[in-house]
Amino acid sequence: MSLWSKKLEMPAPETALPGRDVTMPVPPVHEVLGESLTPPFPEPSERVVFGMGCFWGAERIFWQTPGVLTTAAGYTGGFTKNPTYEEVCSGLTGHNEVVLVVYDPRVIGYAQLLALFWENHDPTQGMRQGNDIGTQYRSGIYVSSGQQRSVAESSRTDFQKALSLAGYGAITTEILDEDEFYYAEHYHQQYLYKVPNGYCGMGGTGVACPVGLVTND
Repeated sequence: MSLWSKKLEMPAPETALPGRDVTMPVPPVHEVLGESLTPPFPEPSERVVFGMGCFWGAERIFWQTPGVLTTAAGYTGGFTKNPTYEEVCSGLTGHNEVVLVVYDPRVIGYAQLLALFWENHDPTQGMRQGNDIGTQYRSGIYVSSGQQRSVAESSRTDFQKALSLAGYGAITTEILDEDEFYYAEHYHQQYLYKVPNGYCGMGGTGVACPVGLVTND
């Protein structure tokens, strides 16, 4: 089996890298928004985790959104404890590159965040996003409540209809309860703020998400 083939397959728990007990050091505050990257977060706030390809560009989309209180790049959905970036890129942890989004529901609705998620990447590509190939680039929504799951699943159904009309295939996005969120290394946090001309592989399909069909209730 080729290296690329292995990177497209999730490892089994027993074959995943073991990881470590030491947690990743986290910067005290968000470089752009000035809020803490770690709990406790301001009240009232809610959280959701999105995987939509390389987390550098994905994080920028959300920190630029009014109503978002803080964001952080990290890893979730795998088996390795406190993984490093190099381990995640090896395909041997099962983790996805993701963005933690903490938002004020009085200012922005969850359905609006879902619209940003759907419209800013191609959720039909499986274990890749454009030229970024591997299990860590899969599309995913990691929810913090049954309410969020219900709305996310409804939005996926609605967006699939819109994508199908535009000639796209089946959505491969996984919608799961949020697992352990591991913070990425400090240099990944708000990377495109610190390196404005850095790599950003974000690109949508050009299909508008019918978010008006979905409510936050």
